Amino acid sequence: MRLRNKPRAAGEIAANSQYITTTPAEFKGQWQSKFAQAQPLSIEVGSGKGRFIVEMAKAHPERNFIGIEIQPSVAIMILEKQLVAKLPNLYLIQADGGDLTDFFAENEVAQIYLNFSDPWPKSRHAKRRLTHRLFLAMYQQILQPEGSLQFKTDNRGLFEFSLISFNQFGMQFKELSLDLHADDVPENIETEYEQRFSQMGHPIYLIEAQFNASTAANVQPDADR
Repeated sequence: MRLRNKPRAAGEIAANSQYITTTPAEFKGQWQSKFAQAQPLSIEVGSGKGRFIVEMAKAHPERNFIGIEIQPSVAIMILEKQLVAKLPNLYLIQADGGDLTDFFAENEVAQIYLNFSDPWPKSRHAKRRLTHRLFLAMYQQILQPEGSLQFKTDNRGLFEFSLISFNQFGMQFKELSLDLHADDVPENIETEYEQRFSQMGHPIYLIEAQFNASTAANVQPDADR
C-alpha cells in the first residue's frame, strides 16, 4: 500500500480516544470496558482502510470487534468511518500488532482475522509472515479454547505456507477454500484488497482453523521454508 502522509492523523487519533487508542497495553484484560456491553471479542490484525472490520461490526451487533492498524495515515481512514457510523461494538488500535500478548490477556479473544497480510515472499523473511508458527503460538495464547483463526489471501505462496504452518501446529481445519468467491461462501464480507484482486480475476484463498492444545507442542521447523 502506497501511503500519503496525513499530518492531521496523530491529532485526530488523540482527540477520539472513545474510538481508538495508541496505548493498547493499558487495556489488556479489560477490553470489554470499551464497548456498550460485554460480548465475544473478535480482532482483525492489519485492518487497512477498515471496510472489513466496519462491515463486520454492522453485520454482527452481537459481537465486539477491534481493528488493529500500525500506520496512522491508514488508521485514520477507519476512524473516519467510525466517526460517521458510531458503532457501539467497534474499537480501534493504532499500534504495531507484532506481539498481541502485550495487548490481550490469555483467552480474552474469541476470533482472529488475518486478511491479505504481507506475504513476505523471500525465504529469509518467513518469520515475519503472520501465519508463521511463532505468531500462531501468540494467537493461541490470547484465543479462547474454542476460538478460531480466519485467514484470507490472494497469494498462492502465502496460502501454501500457511496451510503447512497450520497443519504442523496441529490445528483443526473448519473451512478451506481455494476459490472463495466461486465457492459462494455465505456472509463473506470483502476487504478493499479482496474486491480489487477478485475483479482482476485472482482466486481468493480462505482457511478457518482452531487450535488443538494437545498437539501444538509438536511444531516442526519446515514451515520456515
